[in-house]
Amino acid sequence: MRANFIFSEVWIGLRRNLTMTIAVVVTVAIGMALLGVGLMINAQVSNMKNFWADKVEISVFLCSKDSPFEACKNSGGVTAQEREALRGQIKQLPEVHDVFYENAAAAYENFKLQYGADSVLVNAVKVEDMPESFRVKLKDPENYGTIIETLKGQPGVSNVVNQKEILEQFFGLLERLRWAALAVAFILVFAAILLIGNTVRLSAYNRRRETGIMRLVGASNLYIQLPFVMEGMIAGLVGGVVAASMLIVAKVFLFESLAQYLPGNSALGWDDVASVILLTMGVGVIICVLASFVTLRRYLRV
Repeated sequence: MRANFIFSEVWIGLRRNLTMTIAVVVTVAIGMALLGVGLMINAQVSNMKNFWADKVEISVFLCSKDSPFEACKNSGGVTAQEREALRGQIKQLPEVHDVFYENAAAAYENFKLQYGADSVLVNAVKVEDMPESFRVKLKDPENYGTIIETLKGQPGVSNVVNQKEILEQFFGLLERLRWAALAVAFILVFAAILLIGNTVRLSAYNRRRETGIMRLVGASNLYIQLPFVMEGMIAGLVGGVVAASMLIVAKVFLFESLAQYLPGNSALGWDDVASVILLTMGVGVIICVLASFVTLRRYLRV
């Protein structure tokens, strides 16, 4: 098999169908980029879930003097006796691993750490505006229902918040975003497959005379099909490279901006991005090769 002939045929095919090839490259690039963004969102969600898995707590907020909650009306705020009694009650619950008391000053410091980027909000909130609370760490984060029901309505308790429910709403939003990105990506991948098929069919038709001569002189099916398959592979590889560039831009300008609002090491890392890029480039090349091969088997008649 002469390599020079194969590469010359590939070049001729790309040159003759330049517009269609560019359309294939663009479609593959957009499809793989959206697929990659969906996978990056999935990796980000997984990182955040892993980070919060052992940090989910139940916050038991205590009544303050001017608390607006119904349970705190006319109470004048939690008393020291009620606070200590509640602490002892929480520690006795079998589902509880540990319990921490957070006073108003500590709550204000945590508030500043969390919302320090918003100076207007931080300056508007005072220490006395922050409620006291108990942070309850569970042995099993999934087993929280009975604890919430037990603590609600206890003397000095204004509200009980399960952080898991708040995080699940946020994760649910990210899951819907991920599936939306993947759905659009799969539609564009399907469009890319059709474009690749049309490109290969047009290229085969334009070179029907040459392929007919090759068949007459005894050329094998693989020898005839290989230039067309390589054209699809090149288009897929170029589209994958363009998609990789788009994913790097998304990491720098989108996920890096998001990282400043994420705790600890839950932000998306470059190793995750590299894995996604390799996967999307591989998928782009594979679908182009398969689409070219299948289309040739159906349309190439020599």
